[in-house]
Amino acid sequence: MLKTIRVILAVICLLAVTMLFLDVTGTAVRYVGWLAKWQFMPALLAMNVVVVAVLVVVSLIFGRVYCSVLCPLGVMQDVISWIHGKVAKRRKFTYSPAVTWLRITMLALFVLLIALGLARIAAFIEPYSEYGRIVSSLVKPLYVDANNALAAAESPDSYTFWHVDYYVTWAMVAVAAITFIVVAVLAWMNGRTYCNTVCPVGTILGYLSQFSWLKPVIDTSKCNHCGSCGRHCKASCIDSKNQKIDYTRCVACMDCIGYCKQGALTYAHRSKSSVKEADESVDKSRRQFLTVSTILAGTAVLKAEEKTVDGGLATIIDKEKPVRQTRITPPGSRSIANFTKHCTSCQLCVSNCPNGVLRPSTELDTFMQPEVSFERGYCRPECTTCSDVCPAGAILPIDRAERSATQVGHAVWVRNNCLPVTEGVSCGNCARHCPVGAITMISLDADNPDSPKVPSVNTERCIGCGACENLCPSRPFSAIYVEGHEVHRNV
Repeated sequence: MLKTIRVILAVICLLAVTMLFLDVTGTAVRYVGWLAKWQFMPALLAMNVVVVAVLVVVSLIFGRVYCSVLCPLGVMQDVISWIHGKVAKRRKFTYSPAVTWLRITMLALFVLLIALGLARIAAFIEPYSEYGRIVSSLVKPLYVDANNALAAAESPDSYTFWHVDYYVTWAMVAVAAITFIVVAVLAWMNGRTYCNTVCPVGTILGYLSQFSWLKPVIDTSKCNHCGSCGRHCKASCIDSKNQKIDYTRCVACMDCIGYCKQGALTYAHRSKSSVKEADESVDKSRRQFLTVSTILAGTAVLKAEEKTVDGGLATIIDKEKPVRQTRITPPGSRSIANFTKHCTSCQLCVSNCPNGVLRPSTELDTFMQPEVSFERGYCRPECTTCSDVCPAGAILPIDRAERSATQVGHAVWVRNNCLPVTEGVSCGNCARHCPVGAITMISLDADNPDSPKVPSVNTERCIGCGACENLCPSRPFSAIYVEGHEVHRNV
């Protein structure tokens, strides 16, 4: 029964988190967006004390159920391991000693990167963010293609499906593919190897869970050393020969209990006698736990869109991203420093941006972190989607009023690209579409009122939404573009 409950909850959570990245309607975020905020590392980075405290308390009572139920990468490994068992007709795991030095090294490296404000690098071994990149880069393009095929096939008066554009780069696919291959191969070969050797969250919760009130307990008087529990332990943490369980690696999946024919395994509080028998291993684990706790305490302190054609069937050249002196971060991020420090590159904001403004960066110093660019759309002043979905505190929650008054950058006019200057025709597209009225058209020649009108930007009023850059007809570079601000301000 315990295993069945765990499997049902795990499948529900996996599907819900997956839909957060796939859904193009915003429905999933509205109803289950809270699941992203209950992921351990994003909650820790966001200083969400309530969530972190609840997850710690749950681990101290029930063991590492987070890894078996809430963590999407962990559940994905279970699915891959289960498929292997079906293909091979049987699934056999074997006990292996903990690779403690590797676990502590990976955790120490992760903590050091976070402390140095390099969350974007640490995120490459953070489970929730890894899963997000896998889904958004490998699965979502297929999902969007299927959606677009259905949209093209339905009748013109039906709006059940609609065409959706999605941005993907070779870098996104490469990073996601490498991550998936590594995790999948380890899961295929031996279950939860990645969780118990590489994953920093698994290490943290593992050392907490060894002190959990409830855990699988072996009744030595009933155990006949058949080894069934060890063969079905995906964490390879049950030494059935010596009747011991390494609780720092146990993920509380309950598989061992279900396969024990002798009833020797129960999910219960260990008696004093069983604790005494394991004194040596517990003492060793306590020392390891103190090491992990010290590290954590230190951290807390330091803390090709397709070509389109115009009415005359002439090919429209795609816009290209301008070279910005300062990059643009989403409204709600407060500053580039805050955004860079907290963002784990999970791609949830990219997947849910309704305007196609956010995309993973390919620059080395911000690799895979979302960046704002306006080739495919602009950041609408009433939209707060990215701040609503961000679980790590990189983009803090803001309301519509605050969003429309947040200046993330300012527009800059490029004379040599402007049509009134280069071709002597009237335009004014940027001024007509500026949602805050920050652009006015003035005569190119102040002494000649009949000279072509060109834009003049009120940088104190401009909020950097990118409407002017996106809607400028100049190609491939717009005649007006947005320059980012290091620190955002209210206008």
